[in-house]
Amino acid sequence: MKLPPDFRKRVLAREWLCGTFLNLGSPMTVEIAGLAGFDWLLIDHEHGPGGQDTLLHQLHAAAATPAFPVVRIAMNETPRFKRVLDMGACGVMVPYVNTAAEARAAVAAMRYPPHGVRGVAKFNRGAGFGGDFEEYYLHGHERLLGVMQIETPEAIANIDEIAAVDGADVLFVGPTDLSYNMGIRDQLESPRFTEAAKKVADAAVKHGKAAGVLVHLPALVPKMRELGYTFVALGSDGGGVRSALLGYASTLKAK
Repeated sequence: MKLPPDFRKRVLAREWLCGTFLNLGSPMTVEIAGLAGFDWLLIDHEHGPGGQDTLLHQLHAAAATPAFPVVRIAMNETPRFKRVLDMGACGVMVPYVNTAAEARAAVAAMRYPPHGVRGVAKFNRGAGFGGDFEEYYLHGHERLLGVMQIETPEAIANIDEIAAVDGADVLFVGPTDLSYNMGIRDQLESPRFTEAAKKVADAAVKHGKAAGVLVHLPALVPKMRELGYTFVALGSDGGGVRSALLGYASTLKAK
């Protein structure tokens, strides 16, 4: 497989790029979502049942679609990056990035020497099983997407320094965690949350990065877009399936 040469550039140019979260561990929902018209897909291996045994199948499914696959790992630990990138992830989402040092560690884990500390193995799916290794090695640091999750007041306080890190391409607000950690759980339209979200978007613009967010309600999309968010996800496969099934059951049981 070959890394898309322009997607990271489109992200950093703050093009409007739409995604969704996939947390069921299912290659079927990955493929359905990829064919639905999303620009990017977040394959979630922090929450939900997905793991190393499902990821390869999910990435195979994503490759059958035009969508750009990003994998969220469970923790900012170097070996986790190596595993998902070798399998063919085109980007990594890193939870709970609170400082510039943590962002730098994440970026280093994504990049081969001399740009980082990622272990080098030529025969892996990400490098076309060796056939595309030279191009992957030379250009991976330019094409792999680094998505840093902003989920705490500490991260908001350090947002300018985090945004300045080369390779911290997307400052991605995790709204549930951030609101809970701010003591205003699920109050995503409150002035305090809006102020924090604006700080993230402003820092992204200042440093030539993109601001990203996951929203669960369609009504919040215009608000986040107005604040300057361009890498935006709406909903998840789990939420979509549950909502549809509740609707089916309600219809069938209606008298």
